[in-house]
Amino acid sequence: MLGLVMASYASGFVVQQQACGQSSMALSSSLTQGETNYAGDLRKAISYTPGGAETEFAQRYRHLVGAKVRTVGEAFADFTKELEFSVNPLYKNMVTDMVGSVHLIIVNARFERDPIWSVGILASTELLLRNYPEREIGTKIISSLFKSVGLDEAEVRAEAKGILDWAQGKSKDDIEKAINGEGDSPLVPIFKNIKENEFWMYSRYFGIGLIKVMEQVGVEMDKDEVYPIMESWMGEKLKRSPMTACADSDLYFRIRDKLEMMETMMKEIEIREKKRMAERLEEKAEQALRAAEREGKLQKEIEADNEKARANAAS
Repeated sequence: MLGLVMASYASGFVVQQQACGQSSMALSSSLTQGETNYAGDLRKAISYTPGGAETEFAQRYRHLVGAKVRTVGEAFADFTKELEFSVNPLYKNMVTDMVGSVHLIIVNARFERDPIWSVGILASTELLLRNYPEREIGTKIISSLFKSVGLDEAEVRAEAKGILDWAQGKSKDDIEKAINGEGDSPLVPIFKNIKENEFWMYSRYFGIGLIKVMEQVGVEMDKDEVYPIMESWMGEKLKRSPMTACADSDLYFRIRDKLEMMETMMKEIEIREKKRMAERLEEKAEQALRAAEREGKLQKEIEADNEKARANAAS
């Protein structure tokens, strides 16, 4: 009886050993397979070629593989060469940032210029440079910016004018109808492309362009008024993230307010300087008048003395 129990126990032990052995083999096989997959993925990553992915994004922009992209430094060098003047130190950092940011937007493969963007870039440059000390140089800065990034200034201005002329006399509801695809306004194809193009790229100047369109249709130019409209148009109607556009809207109004404050201070300084100049001129005029009076008195005294001397000589 004891022998049967021992035999049964031994048999069970052998079965457990066999099961453990099979589990170890399976685990070892699984690890080996995982290592093989990892190595294959690593080889695939190493051998990746630009535009070679089988995705819609790669297929759409595959033709740009190997294209030469100008650097920010090259764009700024072209800007400096075209301008031929030194930028006022107060505006140098701002102008440098503008050239760099516009260049980086335009060289992005996803960028598509549209009339709203054209409105925004012109509004931005005119806002930032409207108080430039030398007006002619300020105008030349804008022209040099467009040339340095490969834009035709005349085309940009014509596009912007067409949109703003159309928006003149319209209402916010008219713009929202265009966003919904209603009517035959020049805005309809722009908004339609935004909705249909999965890879459409938002940039700061598009958002500023929308702000100027709002201004044209009578929206009060206050950040608290513009913010919810921007959020509605970009988020609810165009189905794009409104966060960046709303942040750009707030930034636009902060810069505008600072520039207006600076403009007010400059006017006050100019008024004070003109007042001081007028006071100095008035003081000089008074001094000249007093000197003329003294000279007149002196001349009369000389003439009186001469007359007296002649009288004494005659007697």
